[in-house]
Amino acid sequence: MNGTDKQDESFLREAIREAEKSVANGGGPFGAVLVREGEIIARAGNSVTTNNDPTAHAEVNVIREGGRRLHTFDLSGTVIYASAEPCPMCLGAIYWANIDRVVFAASRDEAAGAGFRDAMIYTELALPPDQRHLPHCHLPLQERLNPFREWEEKSDKTPY
Repeated sequence: MNGTDKQDESFLREAIREAEKSVANGGGPFGAVLVREGEIIARAGNSVTTNNDPTAHAEVNVIREGGRRLHTFDLSGTVIYASAEPCPMCLGAIYWANIDRVVFAASRDEAAGAGFRDAMIYTELALPPDQRHLPHCHLPLQERLNPFREWEEKSDKTPY
């Protein structure tokens, strides 16, 4: 583990315990904890199958819980510990939440060995949209920029 310490190992073990709990409760084999100033703010497992929600990955769940507990969508000053390397969706959520650092245990290739598609999605994202297996169609309607213009002109917006 590069740039980590004993405290990182301890929090990462907590994330792995969350993953084990998730499996025991019928969820996927993923867990995460969110830490600020050496204290666990939130913990979560994967609940994709238990909630019938394909976005209910452990990292997304812990970010949602952390935001609720801290009363903010900006999680700057936090570290996320994940039992496995975050998938592209979770990584996007981590960036949007402004989390300072990610520490993970299992790699995307190890997750692929257990039947998960994280590595494949990372590969797909590197391709131009017209070369991906999932068809993408860019239809640049004339009014497509209206919401952005309205956002730019809005004086009482909350930037994120």
